[in-house]
Amino acid sequence: MQQRQLGSNGPLVSAMGLGCMGMSDFYVTGLDEQESIATVHLALEMGINLLDTADAYGPHTNELLLGKALKGKREQAFIATKFGLLRDAENPHKRGVSGRPEYIRKAIEGSLQRLGIDYIDLYYQHRIDPEVPIEESV
Repeated sequence: MQQRQLGSNGPLVSAMGLGCMGMSDFYVTGLDEQESIATVHLALEMGINLLDTADAYGPHTNELLLGKALKGKREQAFIATKFGLLRDAENPHKRGVSGRPEYIRKAIEGSLQRLGIDYIDLYYQHRIDPEVPIEESV
């Protein structure tokens, strides 16, 4: 698998990544956790190390799934996850956004816990909050 460097001094990641959203949300008609985990493992075996998820997928279930798949394999993966898109488990069609620093702190703590890791390689904002200046979010 070809690699790309992120930025001028950043880490090497696979030229192709694996978007994990569809494993637990949106484009699915049924959930197959074993198949999803096998897909993540195969991607890693093929040299695909860039894995993308978000706290909003599920909500939260996609990060839990990825965490299960990465048990014992953390060093093989470059994990990208996102914050800022708010979902309501009671109303799956309801959406909101938040770029508030206090929300971001809670969001990253939740992502770390669900993924079962102690650091996230790339953490970025899913949707910009028009009510919060980007400088505050950063």
